[in-house]
Amino acid sequence: MPEEVLFESERRQQRTEVADYLRAVADKLEAGSSITLEAGDQSVTLEPPGDVEFEVKAEREGPTDGPGELSIELELEWDEHRSGSDDGSDGSLTIS
Repeated sequence: MPEEVLFESERRQQRTEVADYLRAVADKLEAGSSITLEAGDQSVTLEPPGDVEFEVKAEREGPTDGPGELSIELELEWDEHRSGSDDGSDGSLTIS
């Protein structure tokens, strides 16, 4: 399936700034509100449904015998025209 990038922003930031962005997304999700992403001349508004697929991934990229780059990826995904609820729970996630 082809992928269309609707918005992209990447830059180095302080941890506290990243936490502010994550809190803003969490607040919008909790309130059931749409989420608008803006950077420069880019802007997109998305309306996540009541339940979404939530993927959490920790990765290490680089040589196996040397230092690499570590990342935590958080992804929310849903079908564009989906309605209703699907509890496809396959285990609980803990983040601490």
